[in-house]
Amino acid sequence: MQVIIVFGGILLERLQKYLAHAGIGSRRSCEKLILEGKIKVNGKVVTTLGTKIDPLQDIVEVNNQVIGKKEKKIYVLLNKPAGYVTTLKDPQGRPTVKELVKDLNIRIYPVGRLDYATEGLLLLTNDGQLSYRLTHPRYKIPKTYEVLVQGNPSKSALEKLKKGIVLEDGLTQPALIKILKQWKNKTLIQITIYEGRNRQVRRMFQAINHPVLYLKRVQEGSLRLGKLAKGEYRLLTEEEVKRLKKEVGLSD
Repeated sequence: MQVIIVFGGILLERLQKYLAHAGIGSRRSCEKLILEGKIKVNGKVVTTLGTKIDPLQDIVEVNNQVIGKKEKKIYVLLNKPAGYVTTLKDPQGRPTVKELVKDLNIRIYPVGRLDYATEGLLLLTNDGQLSYRLTHPRYKIPKTYEVLVQGNPSKSALEKLKKGIVLEDGLTQPALIKILKQWKNKTLIQITIYEGRNRQVRRMFQAINHPVLYLKRVQEGSLRLGKLAKGEYRLLTEEEVKRLKKEVGLSD
């Protein structure tokens, strides 16, 4: 039975139970996440078991992904343009992806991130469980990008990316590489990675001395960007949601 504590007229709930009821995992596994410092409440890491939150006001994050519950689940595919940050608020006052979906009357959150200059597929949802699994390295969800780089990378340079290349935060997992088009001083490449490190694709190509000139994500798991116009969004179909959930081991 769910235990809620009433304090000063506010309904408070223990953090680990909130996480469990949001579908993040069992109560014990949620306690482990708290102790490991993977949970934030209102932007601050919480490591104390038994911490109480206000489910209606407090913002809870798991591995930097906001979670929620007791809402109708909504799944939105956005073609993010360059010049927008993948957050709901930006202290520097830059445009956020929230502005592109502001006509939706429900709170949704980005799944993972695309940096300020990167375009393409961005999923937004209030389904915390799906969001958590899509971004967790354990599930190895493939993410495919079209990347225009400076120069013409050699076969040996691209082979380094295929096998895994050492970055400042460690060795990358092997990537899939396909050359789409070449010009005299630039190359269009399709790359598929299975991680979500910060600015990973840009850093990988910088490591082989071919800086990125343009970057767009075109696929995540089975979800494709398709012909969706830049800055536009659409709701996922039931079949698309089912496929994504199946890919991360979730049932309907």
